[in-house]
Amino acid sequence: MSRRVIRPVVGALALATLLVPLSTPAFADEIRDRQYWLADYGIEDAWDITRGAGVTIAIIDTGVDASHQDLEGTVRAGTDVSGIGAADGQVPVGPASEHGTMVASLAVGRGHDDDAGVIGSAPEATILSVSMSFQGATVPADEQIANAVSWAVDNGADVISLSLTRNTREWPVSWDKAFGYAEQNDVVVVAAAGNRSSGTEIVGAPATMPGVLTVGGVDRSGTASATASSQGITIGVMAPSEDLVGAYPGGSYAEWAGTSGATPIVAGIVALVRSAYPSMDAANVINRILATATPVTGAVPDPLYGYGLIDAYAAVSADVPLVRDNPLGSIAEWVVVYRRGDSDEVLYPLGPIEPPQLDPPTRIGEIPQESAASPTDMIPLYMVAGLSAAMVLIVSVGAVTVFRVSRKPLD
Repeated sequence: MSRRVIRPVVGALALATLLVPLSTPAFADEIRDRQYWLADYGIEDAWDITRGAGVTIAIIDTGVDASHQDLEGTVRAGTDVSGIGAADGQVPVGPASEHGTMVASLAVGRGHDDDAGVIGSAPEATILSVSMSFQGATVPADEQIANAVSWAVDNGADVISLSLTRNTREWPVSWDKAFGYAEQNDVVVVAAAGNRSSGTEIVGAPATMPGVLTVGGVDRSGTASATASSQGITIGVMAPSEDLVGAYPGGSYAEWAGTSGATPIVAGIVALVRSAYPSMDAANVINRILATATPVTGAVPDPLYGYGLIDAYAAVSADVPLVRDNPLGSIAEWVVVYRRGDSDEVLYPLGPIEPPQLDPPTRIGEIPQESAASPTDMIPLYMVAGLSAAMVLIVSVGAVTVFRVSRKPLD
């Protein structure tokens, strides 16, 4: 085996040192081949009806590198709520800054050269990029989320995607207002359930909030992931959360796992529904997603699987009776019952979102084409919510760089 060791790169992703054998180089067109969920979950079939045109998804995360070849033209507008990012939200910030780009690609990635690179569930939708950070920010994390949700609503979001968790079931009063504002303005909010491998056994806010479509994760067999999904009665649907690939800032790609990835897949499918039924309100969009899911057990909703496995084609094509109310509840109604006596001054009474911890970045090896590698030791990495212990594959056209990481998300 030959291996060329290169020097650490300051500012790169903190990675562990397990190199993984490859028999052939993984170019960008092979990345498309890895997207098994496009066929398995009815997404490709749904594209015969719509590809998400006319719908805007807000990605509230670490910022989106819109210069990536698979994301060019996807960002309609953006902002920064951390106080340390770019005004347009298109400069990745904070620990695990690649996270937002990876998330965005699974929602709206457009690939390139016809059939290469990452394509999202809704490749003709556009996004709002809202950058935030859990370390180094000048604004408290809870306040960042509240500000981000409100800004997304004001700037035309039809769907909001949140691949993060507060790691508690409760949330601050400021979230009542922001998420209530989204509800009042007919915006569908999609949130990650979190990952058991990182200690989140039970889902936390925003996935516990009434009206929010919570996404759990399954492996390739459709079984709840032992590492990349948490359990809770608020889970709406399950989506793929293992063996995922996503765009990585700078034109590369990453293989990853976690409900961070399952969430934008579902957010993109929600965009397909909103595109296919432009006059349908958020309550009926969510109901359609739930009603067309494939149940996994006899209990629906099930505390582990929710309403079942997401089915994109059924969601855009099935005959589903209309409902008056969101089957997942209403934050406005919850506030009336449970927030009586709270004052506007009680903004963050429950403690902040736990910040991720990040090891110094180290890039440790490159695998030449046609060569294999042997594993070495692992070092931990902690990052934004939704990721579980995962293998990360960084791929540049013409060369392959493979890393193994141990990740612990925010949740």
